[in-house]
Amino acid sequence: MKKFQGISASQGIVIGKVFFYLDEYLRVPEYEVSPEEVENEIERFDVAVLKTRDELVQLKKSLTKDGGITETGIVDAHIMMLEDPELARQIKKRVKEELNNVEWALHETVKSYIEILKMSSDEYLKERTYDIRDVAKRLLGNLLYKSRISLNSLSEEVIIVAHELLPSDALTMDKRMVKGIATDAGGKTSHTAILARAFEIPAVLGLSHITAEVRNGDQIIVDGTSGIVIIKPDQEVLESYERKLKQWQKKEVEFLNLNMLAAETRDGKKILLKANIEVPEETESVLSHGADGIGLYRSEFFFIQPGKLATEEDQYQAYSRVLASMENKSVTIRTIDLGGDKMMPGTAYFQESNPILGWRSIRFCMTRKDIFRTQIRALLRASVHGNLRIMFPMISGVEELDQVLDFYNEVRTECDDEGLKFDHNIPLGIMIEVPSAALTADILARKVKFFSIGTNDLIQYTIAVDRGNERVAYLYEPLHPGVLRLLRTIIEGAHSESIPVAMCGEMAGDPYMAVILLGLGLDVFSMSSFSIPEIKNIIRSVSMAQAEELVGTIFEMKSYKEIDRFVKGWMNERFEYLKQQ
Repeated sequence: MKKFQGISASQGIVIGKVFFYLDEYLRVPEYEVSPEEVENEIERFDVAVLKTRDELVQLKKSLTKDGGITETGIVDAHIMMLEDPELARQIKKRVKEELNNVEWALHETVKSYIEILKMSSDEYLKERTYDIRDVAKRLLGNLLYKSRISLNSLSEEVIIVAHELLPSDALTMDKRMVKGIATDAGGKTSHTAILARAFEIPAVLGLSHITAEVRNGDQIIVDGTSGIVIIKPDQEVLESYERKLKQWQKKEVEFLNLNMLAAETRDGKKILLKANIEVPEETESVLSHGADGIGLYRSEFFFIQPGKLATEEDQYQAYSRVLASMENKSVTIRTIDLGGDKMMPGTAYFQESNPILGWRSIRFCMTRKDIFRTQIRALLRASVHGNLRIMFPMISGVEELDQVLDFYNEVRTECDDEGLKFDHNIPLGIMIEVPSAALTADILARKVKFFSIGTNDLIQYTIAVDRGNERVAYLYEPLHPGVLRLLRTIIEGAHSESIPVAMCGEMAGDPYMAVILLGLGLDVFSMSSFSIPEIKNIIRSVSMAQAEELVGTIFEMKSYKEIDRFVKGWMNERFEYLKQQ
């Protein structure tokens, strides 16, 4: 028996048989071409691009028949990469100047793209390398007249184990037969992970070397909730996981039965539960898990797709698709949260000694008003397709907010003058994620329609701890008394001006935090769509009186360790299943 810890990419538990997926490795030929052969090489490339595009268009058509917005969106991204004029220019330049054969020029150009992306500390950017490699593999296959191995003809239920599962592999696999996924490579924001969540297939990625430890037919356990994979489990572990699986399945059925019910406490307090999304394709999962809307759409992930800068039309189409698909439920789109080490293609970059405190988020937008103007115009135009709310990130004080609102109104007037149709009453809100904003919440609340607390950054800035730094990550503690007091200040400040408060950081989807946030007076919880049924179950199981009493008790405590012990005991006593997670 061997146990591996990886990245939880898609929740759930599955026990089954390994299907060791080793896609054919295409050896890339390298040879010199004569100057007379250059045009022929370029023509071969152009033909391969056209053939690859036709394949992707056909794949999109076949997926569209099933109504798969997730799948078609990813194919669209691959078509955009394929049609990137800069990629074609670089490949043809290598052929002309270095007299490389086109296969080798493709290989070297893609390798340089991937090396640049891997240098980023942003996980989403790093994981776009799989999409680039996927497109390049299709191109190379057409240049070499090789067809790809497919996972769409499996004859039995299996758990796929692979070094990596490219997005096109996941798109075309037989989803009835694939019960789980475990890979050496990949992360939580890769397209493969997004697809696994959309298909509700348990998946653990980033396992490093699991392919070196398995054989076809081995029994395997994939625990997508905990990020654990076990090969050849012994009888005791197997029986333990069989019990866990039954409990998890029972819990899922019970929770999903709550989809049509409101998140309402026993004494009648109604709470809104919304979902966070990173790409437009995730809306299917949002609706299937009973969300009241989208509380955070991270629009920057649309901007940093490799290929080209997002045009107004590109953005308009993406935002409109999300708004239309949400059946008039509210969609809160956060404006671009870029800067520091997370840059969009085509923007100037300079090294900062502390990018987390530097040129990022709204500061980036107000410096690059050309990019910001394009996004606001696209948002305004898209507003006619649904129930849009716009949220500005990392506002530090009232002067900064005034500048942003003035610019927004300037763009709004431009659109009016051009006769563009848009909703003239879009609610505007801000993210509260720095202490200066938290401490002036009552002042900021007079200027906007809603707050959303970004706890990931708020905790980091409040405790002065980089949670990505393993030497100090232990200090990153949501139950720190200082954090809890700031949350109370934010909520009280907002409520004093009669505006609602949401939370879209990880804290909102943590079952152990749910009753505390309820007792603090939080109005809207926004989280991963998978977490919604569980949080709804907790809210429906307690009263506001109980929640407020719990908050009163922990505010008498002096340390996060004391609070953490008490809260876990309180929750475990009332929710038996939490002990087993």
